[in-house]
Amino acid sequence: MGIKTALPHYELGFYALVLTCALVYSFNGIFEASRDNMNRKSFKENVKTGWYYFGRKMDAADFEWVMWFTTFRNYIIFALSGHVIFAKIFSLLIPQHRSWVYMLYGILTVLAIMGTNYLMLILSHCLFLYTVSLVKNKWVVFAAGLCSLATFKMDTFNFWQSGFVPGSFSLQDILFYGGAGFSVLRCMSFALETCERKEGFYSPIDLLKYNFYLPFFFFGPIMTFDQFYQQVHTRSLTRRENEMWNIRVQAVVNVLLILLVNVFFHFLYILSIPSDLKFTNKLSDWSLAGLAYSNLVYDWVKAAVMFGVINTISRLDHLDPPQPPKCITMLYVFAETHFDRGINDWLCKYVYDFLGEGHDNIKKELLATVSTFLVTTLWLGPCDIVYIWSICNCFGLNFELWVQKFFELPPFAKLEASLPESMSRRIRGIFGAANFWAIILYNILALNSLEFAILVAKRILITGFPISMLSIWFVTYCGVQLIKERERVLAIDAERSEKLKAA
Repeated sequence: MGIKTALPHYELGFYALVLTCALVYSFNGIFEASRDNMNRKSFKENVKTGWYYFGRKMDAADFEWVMWFTTFRNYIIFALSGHVIFAKIFSLLIPQHRSWVYMLYGILTVLAIMGTNYLMLILSHCLFLYTVSLVKNKWVVFAAGLCSLATFKMDTFNFWQSGFVPGSFSLQDILFYGGAGFSVLRCMSFALETCERKEGFYSPIDLLKYNFYLPFFFFGPIMTFDQFYQQVHTRSLTRRENEMWNIRVQAVVNVLLILLVNVFFHFLYILSIPSDLKFTNKLSDWSLAGLAYSNLVYDWVKAAVMFGVINTISRLDHLDPPQPPKCITMLYVFAETHFDRGINDWLCKYVYDFLGEGHDNIKKELLATVSTFLVTTLWLGPCDIVYIWSICNCFGLNFELWVQKFFELPPFAKLEASLPESMSRRIRGIFGAANFWAIILYNILALNSLEFAILVAKRILITGFPISMLSIWFVTYCGVQLIKERERVLAIDAERSEKLKAA
């Protein structure tokens, strides 16, 4: 049924009330567990000194977040501030050559931080994939690109390459593999776009400009070469209406998110609690469900902050980068589940959409999803937990299509057509709620641990049956209906905007 189907306001208000009460109850349980067990022996490694004037310690289990705001903070401020200053000066003086400034500043910064050997290593991969692009054969490019990526993601080869880079400062490994992995994907995008070009080739300088744009170099996001090339070579550097205001708002939002995460880390130990499964098993079913949900929300926030900061810098450079990921709270379908929209756009353009075409044929969809998750598995680094994560999410994506095709069969299609549209929306919401929890369970095994995911599934689906399972399912259904209502409003606003433009 159509997305514009509305439900009565009193019904939506009831759903909002139920969801709010359930979240408050769930997070209150996590808060009490955190408060009463901050000195627990098993938490000693992860719960560190924090806001002592509030009597709270801090959950420091996520080394990546702690690294950003301690060790890596000065690198970020220094490198990106320099980029903003140089980019602004030369954008005003010689806007037609600003891409050269971005490239030179990026190369010099990478050289200063990582050294000559690392720069030569990255350039050798760029040269290799540029040479392969001259063949103008997509399958050859893919094979060469995946082999190049494997040299950084598979143990036998990555140790050999990392040995070329001397030094042992605390961020070396993270910057090494981050910059190398994203460089290979960018080179593959460049090579694949070269294959699409009907006449001639892009120059090696175009590849270097694309790869060494500093805000994207170490941690992404990936902007496909065709988009970057078009935007960075635009000579007219005008801004859209209210663009600078939106950039300022986004910068403020990033700061507020950072503060919010720090508040959560001092009052809700959502990362440390799952590390002690014996203690976690003592939590109520509601607190356990809230813990699993909050782990995914936190990972989204972390991605939103990282990409939000980088995107703010790139917007100042008159680029339109990939948007931050869609919040897990707003998801109930596997097709929209991703924590890095740049990687997702890259995979969709070059693998998923290329092989799946219209995504309405079961065999082509299976081939497309399997191929996509094979590439994703290589990107994440092959290991047991990544294999399980890939299989589960690949199954979830295909299962959605199988269910859709099943209910499109004449008997079910006629039955749904005979129902009021509001009732059809309610029925679809029930299935959406089940899908929402499938997304959570399939992803916390990679974001947290397989054991924690099994514990959550067992407590909710088996030992919590029927009361906990059905009540959590109903609360999730309420959330899905509120998401659907937001989608309905956005669809109506988009249609209204299109009509105004047409008029």
